[in-house]
Amino acid sequence: MTLLWPTAALAAFGFGTWSFVTGFRSLRLKRTIETTPTARARSLAMGLVELQGRILSRSRVFAPFSARECAWWEVELQTAQRSRRGMARWSTVHREQSGNPFYLEDETGSVLVYPQGAKLSAGHVVQEETGGLGVPEPYSSFMESRDLKLRHLWALGPMRFRERTLEAGTGVYVLGRAYPKPQAVAVSMDDEVALEATGTDAIGAAHVRRHDPECTAVIRRGPRDPAFLISDRSEKTMSMEYGLRALAGLAGGPLLALFGLWCLTELARSGELPLPR
Repeated sequence: MTLLWPTAALAAFGFGTWSFVTGFRSLRLKRTIETTPTARARSLAMGLVELQGRILSRSRVFAPFSARECAWWEVELQTAQRSRRGMARWSTVHREQSGNPFYLEDETGSVLVYPQGAKLSAGHVVQEETGGLGVPEPYSSFMESRDLKLRHLWALGPMRFRERTLEAGTGVYVLGRAYPKPQAVAVSMDDEVALEATGTDAIGAAHVRRHDPECTAVIRRGPRDPAFLISDRSEKTMSMEYGLRALAGLAGGPLLALFGLWCLTELARSGELPLPR
C-alpha cells in the first residue's frame, strides 16, 4: 500500500508528459494533411504528396495465415505477459511484411507505392488467440519456417496472431513522399524465372512490363517526413482524427502531469514518499 500512491502519481506524471509530446506530433500531422493538396498521378510533383486511388497488385501473393490472395500482407506474433494486477499485456515478438510494392491508380494514371514504414489503417485484419500449450496450424508451420528460436517457449503460453492484407481494388488515401521512378528496365519472357523470386510470377512479366512504364513516380517514406500514411479513411476523417488526438494530448496531458506532480509533492510533505537517503 505504501508504494501504490507514489507509483500511481509517477505514472500520471509520465503519461501526461508523453501525451503532451504526442499531442504536438498529432497537431503537426493534422496540419500536414490539411496543407498538402491532393495530387493526381499524371501531374504529380516530386516531394510530399497526398493521393487517393485504388490498389492494383504488382505481385500476387498469398497471406501466410489466411491464404488470402492480396497485393501486400503483414503478420504480427504477440505473447501475453501478466502484470502485477494479473492483467494480460500483449508484447510483439515477431513482425513480418511481404515487402511487395503495389500500384495506386486514380483516373489519370498510377504510381508505385512501397509501403515499408507506413502507418497503416487500411485493409482486412484478422486475429486469433491461443490459450497455451501449443499453437495450431498454420501458425506452428509459419514459426518453424522462419526458424524462430523461442517458438516452443512462446507456444507454452497464450499467443495472439494478427494478419493484415491489402487487396486489389481497395480504395486508399496515401500521404507520402514522391520520388522519380527508377530507370525503366525491359522485362522479357526470359525474365520469368527471375521474377519468381519476388512472387511476381503469379501475375507474369507481361503485367509488370505493361504497368511499370505507366507509373509516374514512386511513393515511399521520406527520412524527415512527419508520417507515411496509408488509410481507407478519407482526408477529412484523418484530419479530424488527428485533431482530436492533438486536443486530448495538448489539453489533457499537462493537467494529468500537473496532477501527478502535485500528488508527488503532497506525498513528500506527508512523509509517505520514500526518498533515497
